[in-house]
Amino acid sequence: MDIYQLAIRPLLFNLLKADPEWLHHKTINTLGWLSQTSDRPPASWVKHFLEQSLCLYDPRLEQNLFGLNFPNPLGLAAGFDKDGLATQLWSSFGFGFTELGTVTFVPQPGNPRPRLFRLPLDQAVLNRMGFNNSGAAAMAARLAQGKQELNQRIPIGINLGKSKVTPLEDAANDYLNSFRLLQDLGDYFVVNVSSPNTPGLRSLQDAAMLGSILDLLQQDNKTRKPIFVKIAPDLEWEAIADIITLAHTYQIAGLIATNTTIRRDLLKTQIIAKTGKPVQEEAGGISGAPLRDRSTEVIRFIWQQTQGQLPIIGVGGIFSAADAWEKITAGASLIQVYTGWIYEGPMMVRRILTGLLSKLEESGLTSINAAVGLAAKAKN
Repeated sequence: MDIYQLAIRPLLFNLLKADPEWLHHKTINTLGWLSQTSDRPPASWVKHFLEQSLCLYDPRLEQNLFGLNFPNPLGLAAGFDKDGLATQLWSSFGFGFTELGTVTFVPQPGNPRPRLFRLPLDQAVLNRMGFNNSGAAAMAARLAQGKQELNQRIPIGINLGKSKVTPLEDAANDYLNSFRLLQDLGDYFVVNVSSPNTPGLRSLQDAAMLGSILDLLQQDNKTRKPIFVKIAPDLEWEAIADIITLAHTYQIAGLIATNTTIRRDLLKTQIIAKTGKPVQEEAGGISGAPLRDRSTEVIRFIWQQTQGQLPIIGVGGIFSAADAWEKITAGASLIQVYTGWIYEGPMMVRRILTGLLSKLEESGLTSINAAVGLAAKAKN
């Protein structure tokens, strides 16, 4: 355990009883300030300290996927930096890539508060944020300025969502409008049709609806940016197979498995303390440890259905090197964390990367790419 787990997390979670959303807001704004001033003191000193403490570079962890170089397979998932405030700083935390957003074409405040809850008994988070963000135009302006000032060292993905005010039948144009504003500023893009917190959004995973979105995006994808689809863990196998077919039809780069789950049956938490209501009555998606096994199952299914030919970004319940290794050997070329990083703290990234190197040595492998799909292949 490190100082975050021993002292900082208990202070924030228990003694101060800090509201999760308030704490997140303060954290991301502080990181945003450091990111904007990272080329001069005192931010440059902080950045140097972070890099010396948290980063681990080893060529065995590098991969080149869909034309992008990833210094390591561990990324920060969408949802933490919704507006791209700290883009220039994420590499200093040791991440091999980061995903901004979810961003919508129309700026929106999101759902009513409270809308973010920790479930410590489950090492989980319940969120119903509702894509609160400043909009695609604001993100585009911020990223354009950042590109002029500093060179980014890791790939930056942008997660696109549907604006709440946009009718479902106009969803494709809504995604397209965001994509047009941001196309030159992101290294890859994600079509998020799987959040449970925007009414009707998950219906866009239907083959016909999703096909219309992908068709429009790819027609406008003049720079051939890699486009992913992020899917829900609650889909039936047949529905996932349909999305795999669409991935081939529209030549998308890959799938992200998975978003949060609406299942509650695996939770130890019964009552949400902040509201006093049973967890089954609280809307929103669950992330963290309860999602771990299902997301791995989905990753394995996709890998086996495609024989490893469709890149997968695995996310859901990663807290340790063992969790990361399980996702990778199930078929994920890249992995992402969010909830695990909140519970485990900044040192988590270096611990996981160190553990992955140990796993490679134990397996007699010389690169992380060689580990992708090993367990799925064995069970095929």
